[in-house]
Formats: sequence, structure tokens, C-alpha cells
Amino acid sequence: MTSGSDPTGVEPETRPSGEDAEWSARRDTLAKRLAEQRRRLPENREPANRSQGMRGAAQGLKVASEFVAGIIVGAAIGYFIDQFAGTSPFGLIVFLLLGFAAGVLNVIRGISGNSSRGDPGPP
Repeated sequence: MTSGSDPTGVEPETRPSGEDAEWSARRDTLAKRLAEQRRRLPENREPANRSQGMRGAAQGLKVASEFVAGIIVGAAIGYFIDQFAGTSPFGLIVFLLLGFAAGVLNVIRGISGNSSRGDPGPP
């Protein structure tokens, strides 16, 4: 072998010309198939539904605000009971815990989708 030969050990001059034609035919066939698939692509693609993402964000904000509101309302009720009854930290602590529990319950109801107790849910 000479230093100018390729790794296959076959000299470029002695390589059959049909091999180049075969590769060209395969390349052309592949190019046609790719062009056909690219033409079909816009037909197969469904339009993007961006409202679904916004709907999820809206539900997340609703659930978060209900959770925070439950805690704030519980703390406010406990504070006012402490001010009128004179039981300084106990009303606040008890109603803060009740507000937290109500907030967690609202989060569970909001995520599960069952907003009423009489609703058995999906079958």
C-alpha cells in the first residue's frame, strides 16, 4: 500500500464508480423523504393552547391566596378575641392554628376539584 491510499485499502482510482452512484441515489431518496415530511409537518402540528398554561397559573394563585387568607382571617379573629376577652396570646394561637387548618383544607379542596361536600367527584 502507498501512503496516499484511504483506510479501506482500496485506491481511489480503482474504487467502483457504481458505489458513488449508489450513495447519490440514497442521498436523493432521503432528501425527497425529508422534503415530504417537512411539507406534512404544519398539517400534523396542533395549534398551541396557551390558555391551558394561564388556567393553571390562575388556579395556583387562587389556591395560594385562599391559603394565606385563611391564616390571616384566623389570626385576626384570634387577635380581636384576645383584645376583648383579655386572654392575650391564647386566642391568637388557637385561631391562628384554626386558620392554618382552614387554609390547608381550602388548598386540598381547590386542587382536588371537589368544592362541595355533597359532590361525589368524577366516576
